[in-house]
Amino acid sequence: MNTKNLSIPKMGILGLQHMFAMFGATILVPLLSGLSVQVTLIGVGVGTLIFHLCAKGRVPAFLGSSFAFLVGIRLITDAETGIFAGQVMSQTEKLAYATGGILVSGLVYLLFAGLIKLVGVKTFMKYMPPIVTAPTVVLIGIMLAPFAISQSSENMLLAVITLLIVIVASSWGKGMIKIIPILLGIGGAYIIALIFNAFGMTNADGSAIMDFTAAAEASIVGLPPFMAPRFNIIAILVMVPFALATIAEHVGDMVALSSITGEDFIEDPGLTRTLIGDGVASCFSGLIGGPASTTYGENVGVIALTKVFNPRVVQIAAIYAAVLGFSPMFAQIIYSVPNAIIGGASFMLYGMIAAVGIRNLVESKVDMSKTKNLTVVAVMLVTGLGLRFGPAITFSIGNTNVPVDRLGIAIAVVLGVILNAFLPEGDK
Repeated sequence: MNTKNLSIPKMGILGLQHMFAMFGATILVPLLSGLSVQVTLIGVGVGTLIFHLCAKGRVPAFLGSSFAFLVGIRLITDAETGIFAGQVMSQTEKLAYATGGILVSGLVYLLFAGLIKLVGVKTFMKYMPPIVTAPTVVLIGIMLAPFAISQSSENMLLAVITLLIVIVASSWGKGMIKIIPILLGIGGAYIIALIFNAFGMTNADGSAIMDFTAAAEASIVGLPPFMAPRFNIIAILVMVPFALATIAEHVGDMVALSSITGEDFIEDPGLTRTLIGDGVASCFSGLIGGPASTTYGENVGVIALTKVFNPRVVQIAAIYAAVLGFSPMFAQIIYSVPNAIIGGASFMLYGMIAAVGIRNLVESKVDMSKTKNLTVVAVMLVTGLGLRFGPAITFSIGNTNVPVDRLGIAIAVVLGVILNAFLPEGDK
């Protein structure tokens, strides 16, 4: 599709789809961590625009809130096991130290960007070829899968309805219908949920499908609860390692977007620029009291599904998010979208991410009959998935335990780079 000739109304609708695609996961991070949803929306919206500015407006990537840092936030703020356990300190103060760690973590991106600038993209990518990045993308998609199941389990009927609408629209739709399947799935299922709710139907646990009490009491416009970061060396040491996972995810997403769009974003605008954009976005989010940002697989999935590559569509989505961050009522209305609907849409999106990783292996003509390549992929997949879903493995920092199992992607990438660099080409 020639996306350069899209009209402003069409781009506005497509931008709405990208905004909804990132909502489920982006809003879940502040809900689980205690950070503000409004501040998060402003952080990811402005952060995405910062990224596009650094990337010369060429890369159709959306930056959402990162799940990788969620564990780090809990390690800092948890009342019983956090680094401030036993100290007289409010939860808001603990979150301020967590966002300080997030801000410093954003600087790690800049260090990597400087390293790439020093050795060159080609030299750097020798250590991050498709045999390493493609399994990383696969891991990202598969690791997101449980979230789709978990959200869908609240009301499997709504989840299935959402998924069916998405599949029908993407497979048999024509024109605009074919390129906004996610938006149609969420919107259509939302209308059905309203009907179900009106007739007294409930979720699997007996709870109401929808609740508008908070939305009715919220003001239309209001300032978000911005929060200045605080800095503590232990909090920083706890948070910074999680940047390794998101940097690997960033490289994987850039490779995936390059594969989908047919443009080489690693070369132009360059991995240095995109990493700087991602890092500065995280620094901005930490500065105002929001979670770390990362290029979002959900939106990569939307692009893969719709074949609409125009960066302006994503920029419009970012503006939507930033503006809506100033509306407490809108935030509460978003809360009213049943988790099952987001889960149903995620079935397609998360699976698409993993499929893009497999596609990248195929299109890069990686010879999987070689022992070296088989070893790299095998070790990365088992390490990433085994640590994530296996028994907990921890090591101590101060008076808290750091869960190694939550660093599965980072460790898998490191092992992949090492094995690819030192294993001989070998026999088939």
